[in-house]
Amino acid sequence: MGHKVVVFDIAAIRGLWETRVRKHRAWQKKEADRLERSALEKIKEEWNFVAECRSKGIPQAEYCKNGHVDTRVRLLEKIQRHSRVWPGSRSQERQKRRNPFVFELSGPQWKELPNSLKEQTHLKEWHIDSTLIQTIPTYIELFTAMRILDLPQNQISALPAEIGCLKNLKELNVGFNHLKSIPPEVGDCENLEKVDFSGNLHLTELPFELSHLKRVTFIDLSANAFSSVPICVLRMSHLQWLDISSNLLNDLPQDIDRLEELQALLLYKNKLSYLPHVLLNLKKLTLLVVSGDCLVELPTALCDASTPLKFVSLMDNPIDNTQGQDDDEVMESEQDRQHFEKEFMKAYIEDLKERGSVPSYTTKVSFSLQL
Repeated sequence: MGHKVVVFDIAAIRGLWETRVRKHRAWQKKEADRLERSALEKIKEEWNFVAECRSKGIPQAEYCKNGHVDTRVRLLEKIQRHSRVWPGSRSQERQKRRNPFVFELSGPQWKELPNSLKEQTHLKEWHIDSTLIQTIPTYIELFTAMRILDLPQNQISALPAEIGCLKNLKELNVGFNHLKSIPPEVGDCENLEKVDFSGNLHLTELPFELSHLKRVTFIDLSANAFSSVPICVLRMSHLQWLDISSNLLNDLPQDIDRLEELQALLLYKNKLSYLPHVLLNLKKLTLLVVSGDCLVELPTALCDASTPLKFVSLMDNPIDNTQGQDDDEVMESEQDRQHFEKEFMKAYIEDLKERGSVPSYTTKVSFSLQL
């Protein structure tokens, strides 16, 4: 029995494969068209855009309106220019801070502190920001090793008296919350060096007991409702930086020169009509920022270019855009505006401080600030 030999027609095989190739290419083109028309690519684009915004620290409300994500590049650039959060600053700080002695919490999903926190009394730092937390529990007194209590931009309406038990506390930041008063027990935190009560809007006074804080070198009282410089602040003998801008000051105390170590005094956006001559007694003062709109009298020596003092006069033009808003909306929008303005001034002042000399055009600077 002989072998069977199968003979192929090469032309037929070639035609078969060419047909298959054409069909495969047609299928690829059809699939590409389908994907282009489908929602998958749009979802992917939106996801990548959201991820980029989150990595830059941009709030969701800036790019998501009514559930719709605007992925335009121009929008991202605009947000980065005007966002009240410096891009990536918080995330970079957190990367540096991560260690077993630091507790961090952020985001509007948090309405109260986790129960497990009570057992972690070894912690030395709390960094809690941008949450809906309204109260700080009394068990904070157990955290005797606490060095930094950083609680900005939450919904905190009161601080517990037990905070006075934190004898090792060096930094306290409760800026841009809803505080109307500060407990006198804060004066027992005798090692405090840096204090930030800014942006609470309705804070009108500080307890005299804070006079005991002799190690404080920095205090920020901006964006509140102080009608005068608190007496306790004038007793902080080592104070170097005082920011009491955006308040209701009509004048400065005649004994403000008792702050002999003061280097920076920020007074802009108040109702000051004159500056007292006693400011000339502050020999270490190198930066003075005021609003020039209402000023009619000031010591001429403050503007002398031969002195190391950098005197900055701002021309403010406030715009009232609160009509038609209820009280809560007005408060939130005012806090946002104050926070943005504060970040702007921080950048401006840092730039001013870095200049080795005082050119004539920075001895007195006037410009319009419209927010």
